Amino acid sequence: MSRAGWFGLGAAAAAGVALGRKVAGSATVGAGHPWKHRVLDAASGVLQQKYPVDAMSTYLNGFHFYADDLGRQVEASHFCIHLQHDLHQCVIFDRNAADARLIGIEYIVSAERFRALPEDEKRLWHSHHHEVSSGVLVAPGIPEIAERAYFSDLITTYGKTFHTWQYDRDDFPYGIPQLMMAFTGAGQADEAAIRDRDRRLGVSASERRQKRSGIPTPDVEPGANAWESGRTVQTRLEELPFRSG
Repeated sequence: MSRAGWFGLGAAAAAGVALGRKVAGSATVGAGHPWKHRVLDAASGVLQQKYPVDAMSTYLNGFHFYADDLGRQVEASHFCIHLQHDLHQCVIFDRNAADARLIGIEYIVSAERFRALPEDEKRLWHSHHHEVSSGVLVAPGIPEIAERAYFSDLITTYGKTFHTWQYDRDDFPYGIPQLMMAFTGAGQADEAAIRDRDRRLGVSASERRQKRSGIPTPDVEPGANAWESGRTVQTRLEELPFRSG
């Protein structure tokens, strides 16, 4: 068979695997739903094009804490699109599974773009220097050489994260989005939670930390990680008069 033929066969096989995953995922989520809903979900899963979802190229797993409470730490599975050269956008789930709960979003920007932000805006952002160097942030299933190249870039970036589902507290997405932050030093993360994550995903934060020791750690830009000052910001509801036009 020619090279083109092998390529076509491989593409067809990959498409078949993707289709099978979609069908299996719909079946998992649809268990217990009325048949009408299950049929509609399965059909839309196969027939509809979902370009933003298909464009998600990177899966990252790490931990966030609520901007006003270091003790409230939650695991976060990110699925990201490299939208522009200095901007990533991610949707965040509680785990990597078909029936995972959508818990938030994160925007990731370069240091250059972060420096250009207004000072009040910078208070919403956190650095990624410790998440990467500590091995807490991982990209499961990626070959080491590719992961190292990716994290060599990510270590210089900044993220703004809001969680829409406080799943550590409620089994329903009550309340308003909450600003989240990331670890900036040793001793902050719940080591038991990291060990549990490592066991489930077949990764090792300590091994990743050792292998990333040669990645240069940048100085953190002023204005990021505002919580380290002892004062922070968090979202709250405010009643306002309604404008009709």
